[in-house]
Amino acid sequence: MKSLKLPHSLHSSHGGKTLIPFPNRKLALSTGLFTRTITLFSPSIFPSGHCDLRVARRMQFSMSSTSASIQPRSEELIGDTSKDLPVSGDSIRHRFLSFYASRGHKVLPSASLVPDDPTVLLTIAGMLQFKPIFLGKVPREVPRATTAQRCIRTNDVENVGRTARHHTFFEMLGNFSFGDYFKKEAIKWAWELSTIEFGLPANRLWISVYENDDEAFEIWHDEVGVPTERIKRMGEDDNFWTSGVTGPCGPCSEIYYDFHPERGILDTDLGDDTRFIEFYNLVFMQYNKKEDGSLEPLKQRNIDTGLGLERVARILQKVSSNYETDLIYPIIEKTSELANVSYALADDHIKMNLKIIGDHLRAIVYLISDGVFPSNIGRGYVVRRLIRRAVRTGRLLGIKGDGRGNLEGAFLPVIAEKVIELSTHIDVDVKDRSPRILEELKREELRFVQTLERGEKLLDEMLVDALSRAKENGTAPCLSGKDAFLLYDTYGFPVEITKEVAEERGASIDMNGFDIEMENQRRQSQAAHSAVKLDVGNGADLAENVADTEFLGYNSLYAKAVVESLLVNGSPVIQVSEGSDVEVLLNKTPFYAESGGQIGDNGFLYFNDGENLQKAVVEIKDVQKSFGNIYVHKGTIREGVLEVGREVEAAVDPKLRQRAQVHHTATHLLQAALKKVVGQETSQAGSLVAFDRLRFDFNFHRPLLDSELVEIEGLVNSWIGAATILQTKVMLLAEAKKAGAIAMFGEKYGEQVRVVEVPGVSMELCGGTHVSNTSEIRGFKIISEQGIASGIRRIEAVAGEAFIEYVNARDYHMKNLCSTLKVKAEDVTTRVENLLEELRMARNEVSTLRAKAAEYKASIIASNAFPGIS
Repeated sequence: MKSLKLPHSLHSSHGGKTLIPFPNRKLALSTGLFTRTITLFSPSIFPSGHCDLRVARRMQFSMSSTSASIQPRSEELIGDTSKDLPVSGDSIRHRFLSFYASRGHKVLPSASLVPDDPTVLLTIAGMLQFKPIFLGKVPREVPRATTAQRCIRTNDVENVGRTARHHTFFEMLGNFSFGDYFKKEAIKWAWELSTIEFGLPANRLWISVYENDDEAFEIWHDEVGVPTERIKRMGEDDNFWTSGVTGPCGPCSEIYYDFHPERGILDTDLGDDTRFIEFYNLVFMQYNKKEDGSLEPLKQRNIDTGLGLERVARILQKVSSNYETDLIYPIIEKTSELANVSYALADDHIKMNLKIIGDHLRAIVYLISDGVFPSNIGRGYVVRRLIRRAVRTGRLLGIKGDGRGNLEGAFLPVIAEKVIELSTHIDVDVKDRSPRILEELKREELRFVQTLERGEKLLDEMLVDALSRAKENGTAPCLSGKDAFLLYDTYGFPVEITKEVAEERGASIDMNGFDIEMENQRRQSQAAHSAVKLDVGNGADLAENVADTEFLGYNSLYAKAVVESLLVNGSPVIQVSEGSDVEVLLNKTPFYAESGGQIGDNGFLYFNDGENLQKAVVEIKDVQKSFGNIYVHKGTIREGVLEVGREVEAAVDPKLRQRAQVHHTATHLLQAALKKVVGQETSQAGSLVAFDRLRFDFNFHRPLLDSELVEIEGLVNSWIGAATILQTKVMLLAEAKKAGAIAMFGEKYGEQVRVVEVPGVSMELCGGTHVSNTSEIRGFKIISEQGIASGIRRIEAVAGEAFIEYVNARDYHMKNLCSTLKVKAEDVTTRVENLLEELRMARNEVSTLRAKAAEYKASIIASNAFPGIS
């Protein structure tokens, strides 16, 4: 970091306390009459950045009272006493881990940004790798742990560069207790770390607690000594953490740093970003939330904390934003060099663009390093969106070429080299993976640039037209959803970028129209049944007069229902006679309607003919949803006459339903196996769950190896053999996501969603039907694997009864082949190879004979033409 030039001077003193990166020093801690002297030794104790503490700090305690106030005291420096060294981000990370390691915490490595938990898209918090422990699903291995976790959040990406603290990539330093220590220790250590280890002035720190958490309030005030006027009680939205609809939860307490104490203590708002920054959050998991919303005390109370590294670095390095710390500023400095601008002299807009690139390149590099590659779905879409946003931002800054003489070259890899250079103490694997990271960045940038100029020109024309129309009509300018989709589909513009550009010009986007276009494309790309279309003239009226269908098929394959409406060729009728094709709308049904890739149920509708004899009225061959949640049963009248208002008995074919749900659960297992074998970056791109097979499309850059297919089959069949009971529940969408369920890209969900979990394997939002136990699947076999589009692969497979039929058919054909060739099954390959060789040789002989015959014929013809020539 010798050449690093930060935009503001970084002083080593803070509130009278000298701070150096790796101190050897003595501290005197005062807790009223409680005094202790601590000798701290240089923490060269993490050989690979993540190993256990080998050399602990030595502590000497002298106690004269148990009184309660912890206050910073003057400190005596030992060893290197340079007062000009800034506090580096790397040293803050190291000192945090050392602090908690010396207090019995095991130092654990950061988890990947692609978590082991298949229900979560990306790692968004330090506690994620410990989620199974907090939820009581696995036993703890250690009572205490501490980590420096790499995290990604893109929910507020539009704020990146605009505020001093928002990022897509950040590091969360955390200390965790699994049923060991609790509130008092967590609070006291957090204060000691802040005021003694990092030397923050106590009079600049404010505390928030949950409004009903009197225990935390009393610890902060009575035992730590924070004045009551600097402790704020806050509501559930701000200071109460929950893991989902039910489960572990508890109050939070946060530590804020005050940049402007001169403003006083009256009418203070901790949410004022110009004055305060929250840098340390303590979560006290002490309750279990039950289904009725009531709280009961947990038997094992846990601690989950998070300290934002970039935020603490901003405070200790005395700069105006996180971006100006040594964690990010070198990347901004490199970008400034390529753009030929000075960050210090730049206006706010240019600074914002420099910050966007500085932030996004960190996220991009670490995501690609962890195996997430650009694509149009799932995690890959996150990377692609960030790359394309960075490319466009670079163009706005005037960056041309790679800064090394190639005006057609890519600039992102050049900036990424700086990110990789800074990665040593964050993730040691990044440098080893740098060739692939840089190559992927170069390929993606150049691919986007090919269409960017045309797309930008077209977008400009669209916005000029939208602004002109709005001015003529006196309306608010709005870009149509169709235009936004054209830019997305043809020119690769993420709709978020189109939205940003439009807002810069004062226009909005018709997002509903865009979503409709996306849905239309998704439907057209699926090789499934054609959608049911109600008559244009009467369909809308019908939808208004027919209520949504009540679906009973999760729990029953049989139900009594009333015929609400009948349609023939899309038009409503009162009755339908034998032999006619018909669409039947019922008030409730056990039939599953096609959705989520699963085809609709087959079965029959019965009615009583007056003689207490049941007769088949309609044979149902397909069920579709239309106009929201109206189920349309498509079939043929086999007997009698069906009328509107008649009560019928609806019965699903149980054998076909079993085939469908076997294939649906097998699809979930297949996706989980794919992620485990070829990488978490694979994402679903489409699926078909039929009675005779399943089809799964996924994004991946190469064909799968035979060995990988064998391993995938083996994993799925092992999960089938484990006889795991599936778990399903219905909850609000927001609560389901909070609980960790993953929503598939491109799917639309209502407020209520159904979560299907194969414990230990997968958890997905899914409205389909599934087996109750994986053993019902019986067996799984991949039939084929092939590419269907650029970066999209397709697997077809069979399971359950279809698997047995497939194996039996193969066995039948093999037996016939063995009989014909008169060899054993294990000798068929050799025999066929020999036959092919014999055939090849025979063909060569025939070809030679034909050539000789042709020569002979030619000589005969020549002799006949010239009889005198011998």
